[in-house]
Amino acid sequence: MNQTPQAAIYRPASEIDALMPDIAAPVTAADFPQTILRYRNDRAAASVGLDELSDAQWIAHFGRFEPLEGSLPQPLALRYHGHQFRHYNPDIGDGRGFLFAQLRDDADRLLDLGTKGSGQTPYSRFGDGRLTLKGGVREILATEMLEALGVNTSKTFSIIETGEALERNDEPSPTRGAAMVRLSHSHIRIGSFQRAAFHDDKALLAKLTDYALTRLYGETPGDNPSAQLLGRVVERTADLAASYMVAGFVHGVLNSDNINVTGESFDYGPWRFTPLWDAHFTAAYFDQQGLYAFGRQAEAIHWDVAQLAVSLRPLVEAPSLIEQLERFPTLYGDAMQRRFCWRLGVEGTDPGAMIEAAVRGLVTSGTPIDRFFHDWRGGTVPSGAHYDDAGWAPFREAIAGFTALPNARDHPYWSDEAPCSMHIDEVESIWSAIDTDDDWTPLHNKVAAIRRMGDAHRIAR
Repeated sequence: MNQTPQAAIYRPASEIDALMPDIAAPVTAADFPQTILRYRNDRAAASVGLDELSDAQWIAHFGRFEPLEGSLPQPLALRYHGHQFRHYNPDIGDGRGFLFAQLRDDADRLLDLGTKGSGQTPYSRFGDGRLTLKGGVREILATEMLEALGVNTSKTFSIIETGEALERNDEPSPTRGAAMVRLSHSHIRIGSFQRAAFHDDKALLAKLTDYALTRLYGETPGDNPSAQLLGRVVERTADLAASYMVAGFVHGVLNSDNINVTGESFDYGPWRFTPLWDAHFTAAYFDQQGLYAFGRQAEAIHWDVAQLAVSLRPLVEAPSLIEQLERFPTLYGDAMQRRFCWRLGVEGTDPGAMIEAAVRGLVTSGTPIDRFFHDWRGGTVPSGAHYDDAGWAPFREAIAGFTALPNARDHPYWSDEAPCSMHIDEVESIWSAIDTDDDWTPLHNKVAAIRRMGDAHRIAR
């Protein structure tokens, strides 16, 4: 769930050519007045052989978007549709970003370098194609925290401040602008298939299916490639939904254009970590119906995957697709058990009853999620922790049947007085230091603390 990237050599790719020109339009990046390097993720860069770039080279590629040698000669704005809060929208696509490059990592996976805030495209509609610096900082914090907690997530690769003053209605303006680059295992979304189905383009649907299976999953298409792909997406997204819950994370905008076919979490806007196990907790102020609330995320992701099944219907009869979709609830339950035990650092039989008791205890006591996992790491609670009341009795009884994973509490992190958390007040405090005093120290310190927590979770196997 949480692997340390290994050093790699740079291996460029351009596999997206197999889908051109149907999948994207060539575009030109914006010419920014400034390019101030604010964040470079050398850990992620090492996994694709780019960590030895000088700062000047880094800015040239990820601020001025000079092509990486051997990869795409020009940025590509991807075309897709999507259901946004359950309403179908055929007028979307990469409106403020593009696919900048493809390359392979240390595990030979095909990866994309995609952007956000890099300028207008044919799909910008009335948007300015820009990203606020605060939005970039928030994405760093989201991806670092999720990676540390074992979530399959994109990596924030680079943040470059652009010297522009942006007007936004939902935050104090003018505010500073940024261009962000993310490293992701593909930007092919459910919405990519929806667009092909909308236009009744069976040839593109077949090409997308083949691309996903062969390039992204490394599989040879069998007798029923559509059901084969849907099965893989069901497996990956059920695990993704469970990982959100165990991390206490609320993505906020689980539209079908924000779910990619590798089941990797990406594109972070109004995200939040919920302090408490509150099924109704929402991240986006505009999600007034709670469609993407904490406790409804599995339902939302399953619904999105059903739209992929609908899109694949022109290629295959429905029963084989329905069969794959119906696996989601069981796979989600299995993933919840596996991931809950992983975060607790325990193993044992009947995790379902233990998790049910833990959730009841969290809800009735109001114990913070991060505090609970920190206190009970390895299956025993440290002296002085307050879990003695009757509400925790079923959990105390259930967890007694579990054993600690090897080295579960060996890292010094588990002796810290408080867990590493990422709630909205700290996010705002980190941004305030940057916005008011141009002080990036709190951000860098927090990233270091998050990675230390990730190391502590990684130690037990």
